[in-house]
Order: sequence, then C-alpha cells, then structure tokens
Amino acid sequence: MSIDGQIIPSRPIRLLSDREHIDWHRHDGHQLVYPRRGVLRVFTATGVWVVPPSQGAWMPAGTAHSHRASGATEMRAILFATAGDGPFIERPAVLAFTPLLREAVTALTDGALDEPVRGRLKQVVLDLLHGLRTADAPQRFLPAPSDPRLRELVALLEERPGDRRTLAQLGAVVGSSERTLSRLFREEAGTTFARWRGQFRVHHALVLLAEGHQVTRIAGACGYASPSAFIGAFRASFGMTPGEYLRREPDLRT
Repeated sequence: MSIDGQIIPSRPIRLLSDREHIDWHRHDGHQLVYPRRGVLRVFTATGVWVVPPSQGAWMPAGTAHSHRASGATEMRAILFATAGDGPFIERPAVLAFTPLLREAVTALTDGALDEPVRGRLKQVVLDLLHGLRTADAPQRFLPAPSDPRLRELVALLEERPGDRRTLAQLGAVVGSSERTLSRLFREEAGTTFARWRGQFRVHHALVLLAEGHQVTRIAGACGYASPSAFIGAFRASFGMTPGEYLRREPDLRT
C-alpha cells in the first residue's frame, strides 16, 4: 500500500498479538493512541517511535501512519474532531502519560459513558495534554532516511539487528564509501552512524523486552559485546537497568 494509506475509522480498543501489524492509514480527525499493555511501534513518513505504556502517540489529522505490536498489546485510541477546541499538536509526537491521563483515556475507550459525559471527559483529556510537553517523554525515535543507500543499510540492520559490521563493511554491501555514508547520516539523521546505531540497538532492545526475552538473549540479538555492555547502554539511555525498567513498566509484558 502507498504510504499515503487509506482513511479508516478509529477503533477505541484493538487487541494485537505479538508483531501484528496495522497497515498504513490515516484519519479525518486527530488521533491519540495509547498502548495500555505491551509496546507499540508507530511509523510515520519521518520515522518510527517505540511507545511503552507510560506514553502515548499523537497523530494529527491526515497523517499517514502504521503500527506494529511488540508483545501482546492493548491499543486504545481516541479521535478528536479538527473543528473542536484545542490545544492540538501540529506534528506527530510522543507524550509522557500521567496516571490521571491514562485513566481518563481508559474510561473514554471502555465505551460505558453516555455522550454528555464523554464530551466533558474528552475536554479533560485535552486539558491534560495541554499541560504536557513532548520534551517530557523520552523520544525513542529513529528518523526514516530518504537516500536509497541509507534505506538499504537500515533494512539490513532491521533484518539482523545484531549485525556488528562496521560502516565501511556495510558500505561495501550497499555500494557506497564509509565517508559518503557518514556524511549522509549527519545530513539526514542529524547524528553520527555510531550514535544512530546506539539508538537503534536500544530501540530494538525495548521491543525484545516487551516480547519477553531475557537480558542475555537481548544483548546478543542487538549486537552488544556482552550482557553487561547491554545493561550499561540501557542504563545510559533510560537511567535504569532493564530489570528496573520492567518493574517501573509492569504493563510492558503481558
């Protein structure tokens, strides 16, 4: 399907199995997506986010996007009319969810409220969103490259996240020099290949955590030299070890 996708109605609750994919689509209204359980990968034309249960994703009206579940995932979604009162965020974003916001979204998507109450609670959700900043949510985001050489390189690593080949070695596969690829990463991703790959590995590690894999397995699957190297990189990115993160995010695994 074209990345433009099709316009489809928003379903309040979708139960997704591990690695289940929702194809490219868009909505007439603004959509707020919340993985109450599991982890959701949210794809847009600009890149992909990994969204755990402590966060939600905002998709402005008309934005083409797709989803992929990591672990059994309970995805909840609310649609807001574009003509309604804001504040509305003008670009796709990931937001840190407060406990109150999580409960409000859960109540709205459960479908047990009558319409006047739903309308008032929707306004509460918008008021709560107004108090959030995208900077408050750790942005597990990987930009989507446009250059075909970078796209091929990224596809290689998506297929084998544990691949430890250097940029020069990967360049030989995609038909480009290390120098050229380094320049393209700076221009298109705004960072070096080493930093991009570090974020990519942590990104994939969070997906594997949600799928129930153990630290030793994740370390090898993501290309870390040892479990301790993985734990160190995870702590540097999240401020805690994988075990501490799982205790902080009890709904990550179901």
